[in-house]
Amino acid sequence: MDDAASIIRARPRDRAASSFTALAQQVRDAGLLRRRYGYYWTKLVAAPLAVALGLFLFVWLGDTWWQLFVAAGFAVLFTQIAFLGHDAAHRQIFVSGRWNDWVSLILGDLLVGMSYGWWQHKHTRHHGNPNKLGVDPDIELPVIAVTDESAKKFQRGPLRWLRAHQGWFFFPILLLEGVSLHASGVRRVFTRGHLDRRWVEIVFLAVRIGGYLVVVFLVLSPGIAFTFLVVQLGLFGFYMGVSFAPNHKGMPVVPRDLRLDFLRRQVMMSRNVRGSRLLDTAMGGLNYQIEHHLFPSMPRPHLRRAAPIIEDYCRAQGVPYTRVSLFRSYAIVVAYINRVGLGDRDAFACPLVEARASIGSTAHVA
Repeated sequence: MDDAASIIRARPRDRAASSFTALAQQVRDAGLLRRRYGYYWTKLVAAPLAVALGLFLFVWLGDTWWQLFVAAGFAVLFTQIAFLGHDAAHRQIFVSGRWNDWVSLILGDLLVGMSYGWWQHKHTRHHGNPNKLGVDPDIELPVIAVTDESAKKFQRGPLRWLRAHQGWFFFPILLLEGVSLHASGVRRVFTRGHLDRRWVEIVFLAVRIGGYLVVVFLVLSPGIAFTFLVVQLGLFGFYMGVSFAPNHKGMPVVPRDLRLDFLRRQVMMSRNVRGSRLLDTAMGGLNYQIEHHLFPSMPRPHLRRAAPIIEDYCRAQGVPYTRVSLFRSYAIVVAYINRVGLGDRDAFACPLVEARASIGSTAHVA
């Protein structure tokens, strides 16, 4: 509380702006914003080859329950390709925005079956104001309540017990995330509103989703085909969900009227997950969420090197920098979501809000 209060007292706008400028210069001088063409071209070539190999294996195995292992493999492969599309969408691969857009369209719509336009609009809003009420779409979930406002809707009736224990259902619900991602994208391309390259997305999604279903039901008998899709979509959604869940869930939720400078807005609402390079690969670099939010266009392989620089800088500036283990992050997410479901207002306390209230109270007494 005292630390947050001191942040507010000593945070004039010009100083706040210069604090990030100094960090950006330090990161730039370290060469961490330069492109990594070799790294990304290797992945861009490997992605369609891996899909082609997977399809070949699928057809070669034929109508057998061993295909469930192929389904699990596809779930992992499509998630890794989605991570690569995420990098392209953030302009991490090429200097040209047009090249990055087309790579995102091919990877997202044609190979994974997710609408790039839908995801880009949603994700851009999230990056601008992470965990801010009324602005960040990632805290407006249809099933799980992660804010006080959404939790109040279910404090009565038969759903009250489920809402109070919703944290324990969070991970099983992620098994439905794969279907939700595909459906949200398809719905977006067929609804009104501006969408760049709408017909490209419609064609790509039709080829990917329609062609995929045709191949599955041509090769497999109906029972095995349905089971294959359940396993593939379930594991895909679960993998995507557990990769994104630790990033912001359980971090402070920002009220609509609170304005923060860029450095604090991105760092204090994000959480890093520490681990090995294997974890970096498994999570697509999303475990360096703080670095990614501060420098969205930083190539993924540079995030690990940037982390200690940014952590030291934040400590020197008095900005809280959160980094925990993977399983600790999941424990925090479950506990937090359960507290939200119980209507515990402490779950939403932002230290900056509390500090501001404390300063106001002290001034009033004086």
